[in-house]
Amino acid sequence: MPESFPPLNPADPTDLSATLDLKAIRDHIDAIDEQLIRLLNERAELVLKVAEVKKKAGLDIYVPGREEALLRKLCQINTTQHGKLTEKAIRSIFREIMSAALALEDSLKIAYLGPVGSWTHQVAVHKFGNSVDYLPVDAIQGAFERVATRQVDYAVLPIEHSTEGAVHHTLDHLVDSELQIYAEILWKLETVVMAQSGEHPPHEIYGHPQMLAICRAWLAQTFPGVRLHETESSSLAASYAENRSDCAALGTPLGAELHELKVIAASPRDLSCRARFIILGRRSGDPSGNDNTMLMVHAPDRVGALLEILQVFAQQNINVRQIENRPVPCDATSAQVRFFLEISGHHEDLVFQAAIQELSTQGSTVKILGSYPAPRWIEER
Repeated sequence: MPESFPPLNPADPTDLSATLDLKAIRDHIDAIDEQLIRLLNERAELVLKVAEVKKKAGLDIYVPGREEALLRKLCQINTTQHGKLTEKAIRSIFREIMSAALALEDSLKIAYLGPVGSWTHQVAVHKFGNSVDYLPVDAIQGAFERVATRQVDYAVLPIEHSTEGAVHHTLDHLVDSELQIYAEILWKLETVVMAQSGEHPPHEIYGHPQMLAICRAWLAQTFPGVRLHETESSSLAASYAENRSDCAALGTPLGAELHELKVIAASPRDLSCRARFIILGRRSGDPSGNDNTMLMVHAPDRVGALLEILQVFAQQNINVRQIENRPVPCDATSAQVRFFLEISGHHEDLVFQAAIQELSTQGSTVKILGSYPAPRWIEER
């Protein structure tokens, strides 16, 4: 519908001047938009040519190192030009442009740990955009199976939560699979309260136990007297709010969109938690110049075992960024120990290979679980 303006007063030149100036500005915006469409389509033509080259060479369509380098370059250009858009805005805009490009290059399919509207779903959509296809799976094993059988190209899975620690199911499946970590995402979790309407405070709020535990004090302060109920998923909580006007749900902003609910409150920043997610692929990422590697070290359980492992990396001047240990399955005698290490560097680096060789001579078994670009940006909605 055309936009209507209030009647002009011919006797008032400022009235006429303001309206004409507004029209001139909007005409200029329209002209810029037309140029943007033309340039985006020119970009799409080049993307299709890139896809042809990649297909002939057997290269991956999605290259996380290239993606991050491009986003950083665009943000630097924006800063140099003293642009009004924030870095977050630049990244969001070009993520969708790149998502459309991925859809042009190939029908990219991404599995994620569901249900629909989960944190992992939110992270996957934020990372890959709205132009690719998504498949929810109800278990981590199911995500591994779908990537292994090529039903999907990649899977997004949680691997660490700042309050809960490592997601051990993901680590254990990496040990037993030939699949590897292809990329990593750092994410700042934002929890919202959603309801049909914000006109009246809810009588009840439904949510996943973990979300409720983190936000319980804030919810009591924001909605005094509200009754809290645990549900097995945020999606189920949202369905209650969708069907009842007197209750609300705790969940993700994406969950509110999918269930057509209104966000009536958002958790304060001091309640935000950080989480790590992996993009599971059929191989490691290529060296990007700034990488991390996850590996499993299986060693005899003896005094100083961990120290011996760390000394090997220290001698090669390799930084060990994180350590987790897990019991070895079917080891009734507890004679073996299993460590998960995240180190700085790529597994193709010569110093890394020298460290692996030294560990082998000490009687340890090493499995590379993936090398991937080190995240330089904490993602958030």
